[in-house]
Amino acid sequence: MDTIGSTNTSKPMGQQSQDMADNAADQAQGAIRSTQRTADQALDRLSQKVDDVRSQAGPMINKVTSQAEAAARRGMEAVRDTSQQLRERALQAQDMTVAYVKDEPIKAMLIAAATGALLMGIISMLGRSRD
Repeated sequence: MDTIGSTNTSKPMGQQSQDMADNAADQAQGAIRSTQRTADQALDRLSQKVDDVRSQAGPMINKVTSQAEAAARRGMEAVRDTSQQLRERALQAQDMTVAYVKDEPIKAMLIAAATGALLMGIISMLGRSRD
């Protein structure tokens, strides 16, 4: 029962090691290919999502821009209307003042003198408080 001279149908140990290494390399390469396919598919889906978002963002940006322009126009119109109303009120006040001065010249002069004296008193008080 000497095994040295007998014929053994099993592969030698070195060959078995080589086969195991080849098998492991094949499995690793298969795993790498599978991972690459999965990554490629994920990137394709991500790219599609980015394209979808980009195509949706364009119309939204245009809509927001149009709304902002419309709001700016409305704001400018409101400022223009308000300034026009203020001009009209100032002109009415001026006309009323001129009419009052024409109707009551002595009263107007006394009111103007009292207002001037009051302003001078306030200015002189402020001047003294600084000294």
